[in-house]
Amino acid sequence: MARKKNKDKKMGPVLVLSLLTLLIAILSAVFSILGIEGSQTVIANGTLESSLITVKNVMSIEGLRFLVGNAVANFTLLEPLVYLIIALIGISICEKSGFLKVLFTPLRKVKLNIIIFITIFIGMISTVMGDYSYIFLIPLIGMMYKYIGKHPVLGIVTLFLGITLGYGTGFIFNYNDHLIGMTSQASAQLSVDPNYKYSLFSNFYISFISTILMSMLSTMVINRFLVPKMTIRYITEEEELNVSRKAMIAALLFGIGYIILIVFMILPIDIPVAGILLDHDATRYMDQLLGNNAPFGNGLVLIITFLFIIFGYIYGKVSGNIKNGSEFSLGLSKNFENLGLLFVLTFFASQMLALLNWSNLGIVIATRLIEFMNGLQFSGIVLIVTFFVITILMSILLPGTMDKWNLLYPTVIPLFMRSNITPGFTQFIFKVADGIGKSITPIFIYFIIMLSFLEKYRTNEKKQISVFGTLKLILPSIFMIAGIWLLIIILWYVIGLPIGIGTYITL
Repeated sequence: MARKKNKDKKMGPVLVLSLLTLLIAILSAVFSILGIEGSQTVIANGTLESSLITVKNVMSIEGLRFLVGNAVANFTLLEPLVYLIIALIGISICEKSGFLKVLFTPLRKVKLNIIIFITIFIGMISTVMGDYSYIFLIPLIGMMYKYIGKHPVLGIVTLFLGITLGYGTGFIFNYNDHLIGMTSQASAQLSVDPNYKYSLFSNFYISFISTILMSMLSTMVINRFLVPKMTIRYITEEEELNVSRKAMIAALLFGIGYIILIVFMILPIDIPVAGILLDHDATRYMDQLLGNNAPFGNGLVLIITFLFIIFGYIYGKVSGNIKNGSEFSLGLSKNFENLGLLFVLTFFASQMLALLNWSNLGIVIATRLIEFMNGLQFSGIVLIVTFFVITILMSILLPGTMDKWNLLYPTVIPLFMRSNITPGFTQFIFKVADGIGKSITPIFIYFIIMLSFLEKYRTNEKKQISVFGTLKLILPSIFMIAGIWLLIIILWYVIGLPIGIGTYITL
């Protein structure tokens, strides 16, 4: 009788990242040798210009020189890791002081399905912060579930799905919405309608309604497909921390004062000190606030981290949980415990991403998919479904939202407008599909960060955290939610409901 295979034996995430890097190298060599190229269309000086994109061979002397010569820079310039380290400093002191325990413990009495709904809803509306939502919420939700006696792994996975699959939703637009809208306007004016104007509220109705609807439906899906496969209860030794209502009030008052000061610093008014965190060289307020040279946008992680430090320090000092400067200093590193895998995985991921970007492999494959879609000459529902699937496929090797959109908008916006579909609805379809694509690719850096936090809270020694194991766990929920999203989009299109203030699906 053949011995049964050990089902718990899986490839570790480091090995998987190494194999993915090797696969990228092999594909780049094949594409380069076969001369497979892509054509990228851009809008420059008021006209459409096309340029040829070639794949550079990673398995060449030039590729080897790039990898060896830039390995350290690739790691140190990985912005998500730097942002996460900064964020964890503030979150750590909130944990050490007892602030987060007092904040989250009342949720112990709330039923699990409501907790899951809250987690998904928070994830969806947090997309107003863009990718910063992963940075702050993954560690925070992990601790929230820990303090309410539920397994942090369940919370972190649920949050990841909430943020990623809810990328097209949200009550408030984010900076990517602004950039996508302005590029859509440029494409529409150049190719179809010179009078077209983009509005930030063009998708307000559909985004608002789908946020609530998808939060409820996603909760049902996760309860059905994810919860039965996971450990729910979480037991851990808790530190003895003083609970103080006075300390909480003091912390909140100082925090509110800090928030008021920051708001004053981003107001575009002519008063001393007001607006000092804005980029006054930009013309639009969104660019002044969140543009490439905007102090507020570039320093948002630091600003939020200081808010957490204020909450933690004030609560800790008033409650007596932080007695001196030494305890405060050590408290700033508390949440880094059991996160050694984070630095290992992000090192290997940084090399993989750098080689992928250097080779142009993702861009060439994406442009080929765009050419394929444009050549089909579909319209209506078939065009919507095709665009939805193509965007998901593009995301596997090109998870960056603006990286994909910059390739798509010069040709996709005119294509949809000639099919009588507005740019606003086109953008919404793209954002939904973009989020779905991100959720299924290990090349997405926040998927790697999520794995690190799953390992931090792993309690079962037999169930190792792995890339494929995690994907196997979440894929049924992702496919079901993706199907629901597509159904909502098609029904909205068929019924013809308005999608925003003064905007509709059709022109």
